[in-house]
Amino acid sequence: MNALLTDAVFDPIRIPLDDWFNDFINWLTFNYRPTFQAMKVPVEALLDGVSAVLLWLPPIAFIALVAIMAWRVAGWRIGALAAVSFTLIGMVGLWDLTMVTLSMVAASVVVCLIIGLPLGILAARSDRFQGGLRPVLDVMQTTPAFVYLVPVVMLFSIGTVAGVIATIIFALPPLIRLTDLGIRQVPEDVIEAAEAFGSSEREVLFKVRLPLALPTIMAGVNQTIMLALSMVVIAALIGAGGLGRPVVEGLNALRIGQAGIGGLAIVLLAIVLDRLTQAFGEGGAAKRG
Repeated sequence: MNALLTDAVFDPIRIPLDDWFNDFINWLTFNYRPTFQAMKVPVEALLDGVSAVLLWLPPIAFIALVAIMAWRVAGWRIGALAAVSFTLIGMVGLWDLTMVTLSMVAASVVVCLIIGLPLGILAARSDRFQGGLRPVLDVMQTTPAFVYLVPVVMLFSIGTVAGVIATIIFALPPLIRLTDLGIRQVPEDVIEAAEAFGSSEREVLFKVRLPLALPTIMAGVNQTIMLALSMVVIAALIGAGGLGRPVVEGLNALRIGQAGIGGLAIVLLAIVLDRLTQAFGEGGAAKRG
């Protein structure tokens, strides 16, 4: 009865938004697909380069490099955690897939930095620009991750590069927001002091605002990395490689062990990346002891 009443009320005023969305995506695909395919080229080149380096490095060398870097930045405990985590990942047979996932995350974060930092700086310098950007970021952050996959497949086809592009869109907003927030939180008296000593606007930005905003910006980088890692797993549904593949295949075939070790590798990778980026955000003040 309620369903009949609902249909009677809303059917005459129903908005065919789904049809409009389908028509818009089809129009983009028909008219601009070559343009979107060309946009894949730099992303694919970056991804292939990072992936080639990570897969070329011997596992022992990679583990040693990561452990030393983690020790220098975050202390010996995080260094040991990184060494144990990547060793365990290799022992369960997921080394190559982990390197692919790490390359996808790295490529996504690099592109997010290239796009997000300038937008965050512009948003911090212009209230009007921030006001126009805010609803766009709201939509990007609240749209479910799976919703990104359909238009990305239509415009960029399937594969790892398409997964990286979806990851960039999904992971970008926190970096823009926190860059904007960090720059706005710089004390005005510090800015006035720098200007009183004759610093130009460019010098104030690069020598005062950005260094003081760095902890907040690094928090944005941390959130972007975590979101990128979660999205590259979901991107396995559109043919992206990496650790999402065993999880999806295990889910489809009800192989609990296969999905479990894939999930374990993702958790270990997330913990290591989270601890490292947090330490960088604290200025590398490692707690040794």
